[in-house]
Amino acid sequence: MANWTLVTGASRGLGRGFAHRAAEDGRKVILSARNEAELHEVAAELRRKGVEAMVIPADLTRIEEVDRLWREATNGRQIDVLVNNAGLGRNGKFAEGGWDREHASIQVNLEALTRLCKLAAPHMKEARGGRILNVASLAGFMPGPGMAVYHATKAYVISLSDALAQELKGTGVSVTALCPGVTESNFLTDADMDSLYLVRFGITQKTRTVVNAGWRAAMRGRRVVVTGPQNKLLALMTRVTPRQIVGPIAQFLLARRK
Repeated sequence: MANWTLVTGASRGLGRGFAHRAAEDGRKVILSARNEAELHEVAAELRRKGVEAMVIPADLTRIEEVDRLWREATNGRQIDVLVNNAGLGRNGKFAEGGWDREHASIQVNLEALTRLCKLAAPHMKEARGGRILNVASLAGFMPGPGMAVYHATKAYVISLSDALAQELKGTGVSVTALCPGVTESNFLTDADMDSLYLVRFGITQKTRTVVNAGWRAAMRGRRVVVTGPQNKLLALMTRVTPRQIVGPIAQFLLARRK
């Protein structure tokens, strides 16, 4: 029954990394994302390592798909680790179009993540143990002119995770918000962020580094973890710097290089 890890956004980037990291701990893995072909590639990689892997494709912009994913994942199985990694973003001014992408970001980053937490918490409480790892972002510590919706969704993820961690204290279930900075992944290209000053000047972390830091934090039951010393300093600075200063700095970092 036990020892199953469910990873969303598992076809590429951090999600793929978390799937392999779970496998290294001898855990059975359930992989979910929209691209079924890529999921089967990851599953094949894990099976070659002798790990049991299951594929459940799902479009997390649809709440009925979120519920179906959980229903199929828990059919005869106990999920003791949930990695909410799936996420979307858009680079562009809020007042200048882009609603479809922003709406999808809200559905995946907020609604799907919240729903899976809502389903996982009692499931794990009943089993008297479990780990929920929500992939947030350094973006959640600051406003994001040019990526307003994405930054707002990640602030929500941090706040929700911290609150749930407190509510579940003493139950054996922990909730961790992972807050990486710029990370090598397909997200930068998908969100049209390759040309931003943030990417040019930022310290880009290796996927493996972020995955290991997040996995260790979740296994230890930590609440919020920021990866990398430069990112930790930046997160601290956003808390002590006046908002009227943080906003323009963030706007510069999120501007496109000409």
